Amino acid sequence: MPFIGNINIKMLILRAVAVLLAISVHEAAHGFVAYLLGDRTAKNMGRISINPMRHIDPVGALCLLVFGFGWAKPVMVNSYRFKNPKKGMSLVALGGPLANFLLALIAGVIIKILYITNCGISILWQFMLVLITINVGLGVFNLIPIPPLDGSKIFLSLMPSRLYYDIMKYEHIGWILLVVALALGVLDPILGTLNNIVLRAIFFLTGVPV
Repeated sequence: MPFIGNINIKMLILRAVAVLLAISVHEAAHGFVAYLLGDRTAKNMGRISINPMRHIDPVGALCLLVFGFGWAKPVMVNSYRFKNPKKGMSLVALGGPLANFLLALIAGVIIKILYITNCGISILWQFMLVLITINVGLGVFNLIPIPPLDGSKIFLSLMPSRLYYDIMKYEHIGWILLVVALALGVLDPILGTLNNIVLRAIFFLTGVPV
């Protein structure tokens, strides 16, 4: 496979496909959980779909492709349609990362099957490994408890309702803090450690040889 400078074109394509799939599954899971809880907003907007064109944020997708973490267009949810709005939002938020970890597990199982059957399709092996890495990166990144990432909605749901809604009013400030933290590399050690823990867990559960 040709290189442009130090860029492996094949790996770049594999990562791009994995990014599109990971983002689509993540966002569709948010919408699906909201739908199960009684809110049809995401379904009516066509967001319960694995069509990446419905979910992609160009900058977030590029960051996920290059750095291993990123984001997509947020799924619109009407929490007032949930029986318990605060709890419902935490479940919707949790749905995205869990879907990514599940997809990573499925990819691990496929690798194990390829290993057991001695299948020699190397590009499929490589894609599954990339898929695991991208999904773990996206899932872990979104569990950071900084608004507007999913982790903030999960963490803040444990707080009293008044404090929860007061903090969520300033969600836009969270983006600024997040960008600054990423630019300064403050989160790199944390993300790296958590990624390694989840990756090792997936390899252990699926029996993938490492």
